[in-house]
Amino acid sequence: MACGWVRAWSPPGTIDAKALTLEDSELRAWLRLGLTSGVGPATGRVLLRQFGLVEDIFQASESALLRCVTAAQARALRSEPPDLQTLLSTTLDWLGASPLERRVVALGEVDYPQALLNIEDPPILLYALGQAHNLAASFAHCTDAGVAIVGSRNPTPQGVQNGRQFAESLAQAGLTVVSGLALGIDGAAHEGALTGHAGPGWATVAVVGTGLDRVYPKGHFDLAHRIAQRGLLLSEYPLGTPPLAANFPRRNRLIAGLCKGTLVVEAALKSGSLITAQLAAEQGKDVFAIPGSIHSTQARGCHALIKQGASLVESAQDVLDAFALTGAPLAPAATDPASANGADTLAGLSGVESGLLLALGHDPMGLDALQARCGMDTATLQALLMGLEIGGWVARLPGGRFQRIFSG
Repeated sequence: MACGWVRAWSPPGTIDAKALTLEDSELRAWLRLGLTSGVGPATGRVLLRQFGLVEDIFQASESALLRCVTAAQARALRSEPPDLQTLLSTTLDWLGASPLERRVVALGEVDYPQALLNIEDPPILLYALGQAHNLAASFAHCTDAGVAIVGSRNPTPQGVQNGRQFAESLAQAGLTVVSGLALGIDGAAHEGALTGHAGPGWATVAVVGTGLDRVYPKGHFDLAHRIAQRGLLLSEYPLGTPPLAANFPRRNRLIAGLCKGTLVVEAALKSGSLITAQLAAEQGKDVFAIPGSIHSTQARGCHALIKQGASLVESAQDVLDAFALTGAPLAPAATDPASANGADTLAGLSGVESGLLLALGHDPMGLDALQARCGMDTATLQALLMGLEIGGWVARLPGGRFQRIFSG
């Protein structure tokens, strides 16, 4: 493919370790540390503090290793992982591909994001794909003027619209939007940021839960390519890592850690978005939540966050004000086109259609309840709702309910 991406990993040939350059040998050591069984990032950081250089870890004696790791870990460190050569060959091939820029950044390097050094469990390695030529400065901007936008994988139509519009407005104001490339709100946030961004720097960053030689979900393949062209794809997972369920909640700490604050658009009470918000709060970052209908399960997570102290936001300007960022204020959001007394007719709609939208109000509503409120017969009501749905004024929800879609 033109962008150099592949949908699935095909192991290339191996590389002779004796033929590696000094830089390749260092990369080999970092990959080995990540592959060593029973040695995670926390133990890896302990080893790096003890021995300094990553290569020195594997040259240390067993007795030296036992000063900071268990016997089982010491044995694993002194035995080369069987798939190390294949991973090294794959990584070197990936780094040499074009045209998109590719980087592997190790903990302690100048281009490693400083903001991640302050989280509880910073990764040992980061893989970057996209606009990766000036990582240190771009990560610094993200820390000072970046916002994570997260939410449900199964949002309401209004939630999708909110996620896209907030991201577009914030990107237009110069913020970098960070999300997780998932279905639903994540995808809407990335799309909105790409639409709104017009200046230098990253439009958006996608922190993914797979290796960067894969795109998950597959339906976001084109979106991932566009993000790489105008932003960055970031992962802590080695190439070839499939979409494992445990990896997605774990990557949320990076989404929160890279940004100045986190905005939750829609979320159920038990969701990965609330994990991201909790991590942001624990890191001392701002947490924002958009309120929704009291009848919507997808609004309950946001309402819970607001009860716990998250800032209720009604516009992108609320986020900018909280960040105390200078610059021209955003244009005010469009107001609800139906007046409070229902006297006005919406542009392009009849008076009956406008009255039906007013009767529908803000909350999801079933057909029987709406019929009782507006007094129409079933056939007429269904015909009007279908027309409003086609026109983009109303969305049909699961369970036979309907909801207004408000622009803004």
